[in-house]
Amino acid sequence: MAYSFDFPAVFDYTPVLVDGVVLTAALTVVSTVAGVSIGIAGAAARTSGVKALDTAVGVYVEVIRNTPFLVQLFFIFFGLPTLGIRLPEWQAAVLAMVVNLGAYSTEIIRAGIQATPRGLIEAGESLAMTRAEIFRHIVIKPAMKKIWPALSSQIVIVMLGSSVCSQIAAEELTFAANFIQSRNFRPFEVYFVVTALYLGLAVLLRWLLARFGNLVFARRAARA
Repeated sequence: MAYSFDFPAVFDYTPVLVDGVVLTAALTVVSTVAGVSIGIAGAAARTSGVKALDTAVGVYVEVIRNTPFLVQLFFIFFGLPTLGIRLPEWQAAVLAMVVNLGAYSTEIIRAGIQATPRGLIEAGESLAMTRAEIFRHIVIKPAMKKIWPALSSQIVIVMLGSSVCSQIAAEELTFAANFIQSRNFRPFEVYFVVTALYLGLAVLLRWLLARFGNLVFARRAARA
């Protein structure tokens, strides 16, 4: 039997799709800022030479990198209430994405820090700079420039992974798709459109991150 496509049946729910895109973008922005901040702090701890810090952060990184994101999300949303910690869907989704990105970005940034030439650090020490000043002015800036493409790719992966948050009824793009196809019974058209939207979001996010990196690191290089 021939199938008759009906894409207008999807676009009748355009406001729902727009809301899903907006929430997906919001989840990505918040998790990126917080997750990368955690990554910088974690990388600093792992390269600080303090064994206790290195071990603690290392355990966190290994646990997150070796468990499924869906399980992490369920642990936060369904597991924490057992301890009296109840989070709304939005907050649970953000926390899960932040924790996940924080672990991966820790290792990515640590690789950039370890690639810093020892001579630059010794030059900072010869100028009587503190360890914090050396890290801020000599280590982290060139490290971030080196690992920015890899970190950008991880941010895109986390954005795409936000689709899992529909499992706890966070009303992002995949949740919107499930809602629409349950109303119009047009799964092919719905998921075709949503696939195109995710592709567009990924391409746009990658372009924005590349543009941001070029502007920030070019400006810093010019100042240097």
